[in-house]
Amino acid sequence: MAVKDASAVAKSLKVLAEKGDALAQYRLGLLYASGQGVPQRPDEALAWYRKAADQGFAPAQCVLGNKYAEGQGVKQNLKTAFSWYLKAAEQGHARAQYHLGVMYEEGQGTARDAMDAEYWYFQAAEQGDAEAQLKLARLYEGNQYMAATWYLKAAEQGVAEAQFMLGNRYATGQGLRKNPGKAFDFYLKAAEQGHLRAQWKVALAFQDGLGVDQDDAEATAWLSKAAKAGFAPAQAALGLRYANGQGTAQSYAKAMFLWEKAAKKGDAESQHNLGYLFNNGLGVAKDVRQAESWYRQAAEQGVAEAQCILGLMCARGEVADIDYIEAHKWFGISAAAGNEASQANLKYAETLMTADQIAEAKRRAIEWTEAFKRR
Repeated sequence: MAVKDASAVAKSLKVLAEKGDALAQYRLGLLYASGQGVPQRPDEALAWYRKAADQGFAPAQCVLGNKYAEGQGVKQNLKTAFSWYLKAAEQGHARAQYHLGVMYEEGQGTARDAMDAEYWYFQAAEQGDAEAQLKLARLYEGNQYMAATWYLKAAEQGVAEAQFMLGNRYATGQGLRKNPGKAFDFYLKAAEQGHLRAQWKVALAFQDGLGVDQDDAEATAWLSKAAKAGFAPAQAALGLRYANGQGTAQSYAKAMFLWEKAAKKGDAESQHNLGYLFNNGLGVAKDVRQAESWYRQAAEQGVAEAQCILGLMCARGEVADIDYIEAHKWFGISAAAGNEASQANLKYAETLMTADQIAEAKRRAIEWTEAFKRR
């Protein structure tokens, strides 16, 4: 923050600071840190912070805690940071209490202790520290009412993540009465701060008319914001809109561009959709090998439809030799997930297989399913 007549203020503070006034020492440290009214001197700032901290001035103790925690101007030392935070926290300094909670939660500079973390978060949250309120809400996830209460407090202070989580609770009725309109309002507040998941939720709300009038153009606009920032689910959803010409001009090329970005981040539906484009030559030359590669990636992530198509490709020998065992394996996995086409394909495949082949296919399906559950 800029200080009027900073040079004159610095001179006055220095007189008081040299007489041992802790507040003046702390404020002089701030001026040296920012270079207002005095040359910017981080080392000098640190020296004045230390003088104030040694006199028990809590804000200076918290700043020293920050310096040691981050290694700014001093060698990083989490135990020393913890010590300074504790001194300030015991005097009721909210930010120090929050930092102390983090150190207890993560075991930084002290032994991990969930109860102590909760205690210090609560002390800070009660004083209105928004980040502590958010932390406390997450700790109380097992108690939906308490979680919602603290999310609301943090959301009212403009914390985007809290606004997003509160939107989720109004959308699902977790700890709060279900209210799509309020869910949308909180999603929008977070989205306007650049929260990517909230932007995606706002887009879905406009798309489906949840808590707001249905509006394809708005849905596309919000998906575009999140997609440009690299949020894979938004890239996947926006790609689908381009593929179907929903709320925008139809373009397989743009759909492919977005799906490739999302697929490389591991988005399973985008991988499946790319398989579909390559398999059918939509917006790109038909390429069965590319299609098989994308379908396999989606299948390995549990997309039942991709598993079904992969099974068909194995049964038909579209990429390699006909392999009824692998086909049966993928049909079985997909059928177990409820895919009706795979259930029918499974029965037909068995008419072409020996008992030993069927047994091997089932063994492979069980092996894959058990490995998938362990991921």
